[in-house]
Amino acid sequence: MAAARVGLVSVSHALHASVSSSSTFTIALRPPRLRLPPYLPRHLHLPTFPNYPRPRCKRTFCILSKADKSPVTVADYGSQILVSLVLKMETPASTSFSMVAEEDSEELRKEGAEEILENITELVNETIVDDGTYSMYFSKEGILSAIDDGKSEGGPSGRHWVLDPIDGTKGFLRGDQYAIALALLDEGKVVLGVLACPNLSLGSIGNLNGSSSGDQVGALFSATIGCGAEVESLQGSPAQKISVCSIDDPVNASFFESYEGAHSMRDLTGSIAEKLGVQAPPVRIDSQAKYGALARGDGAIYLRFPHKGYREKIWDHAAGSIVVTEAGGVVTDASGNDLDFSKGRFLDLDTGIIATNKQLMPSLLKVVQEAIKEQNQAASPL
Repeated sequence: MAAARVGLVSVSHALHASVSSSSTFTIALRPPRLRLPPYLPRHLHLPTFPNYPRPRCKRTFCILSKADKSPVTVADYGSQILVSLVLKMETPASTSFSMVAEEDSEELRKEGAEEILENITELVNETIVDDGTYSMYFSKEGILSAIDDGKSEGGPSGRHWVLDPIDGTKGFLRGDQYAIALALLDEGKVVLGVLACPNLSLGSIGNLNGSSSGDQVGALFSATIGCGAEVESLQGSPAQKISVCSIDDPVNASFFESYEGAHSMRDLTGSIAEKLGVQAPPVRIDSQAKYGALARGDGAIYLRFPHKGYREKIWDHAAGSIVVTEAGGVVTDASGNDLDFSKGRFLDLDTGIIATNKQLMPSLLKVVQEAIKEQNQAASPL
């Protein structure tokens, strides 16, 4: 279950921040094994499903439709269970465990979900046996309970892990970009973030679908507050410090936005780009891989303006935002406010999210507010 194992890699990076270990942890991935810096538990696996070599891999693509019509797969559930398992097992007994994660067991408890629950149970147990770190077996009820370990509400007090087990499920299903995104909240502040991006090139991306042929694929981004941001290969190359681009003229900038048109108001982002004088077409890719690409300087701007009524969830931005800010960038809402992760499972923000370097942020923020004002005036009745 590759995606679940990639998730474990993220966890390994994260635990160092919470347990203060000086050792380097070995992370088991399928197919490769990696050594990661000491940020996470001793054995942490991050799932990378598309590369899973066995025929049974096809089961990871079994799909349910959630109440909001978004897809959820065996891979989403399996990743969440395995990351949660490692975090719980490696967290000291004296420390309480709290995780805010995307998935819950509601859909799996409904009639007609028996086959997908069976697939999840088999694949999770097979992964645990294959890895050999822990001796345990999950029943179906145990699987449901483990998924619901992610139902914490978070908030301004204590420490809470924040997980998107597969961010960009539609990209995952297409074989495009997705990420396993793990962050740690401490007293309402993001202090640690890890992004495992199995399909993201280690080289710079710049074309319209975010791909880059000929380069090594599989990037792992990590950031700890006050320590900067790094990227390394999922195959275990030495970590390299990264920084956002230094472009100060919007004419030379390029920008990222969501691949899925339903995830962003492209008329608004197009207006913003035009007002800024951006010449390059948008680079559209799925998931928080956009944050990672921005943090290493592949582009200059990230614009996210969901349609009216959509509420941003903290797991969609916690890991990515700290990777960008620790790389020297700025991430705010449309009013220029820092993202507030202390309000629970949702972000309380104004209109949208923008990310860029410090040089471009003043002009970008001004243009964003102008474009939103014009859009609102056009939509208002006479």
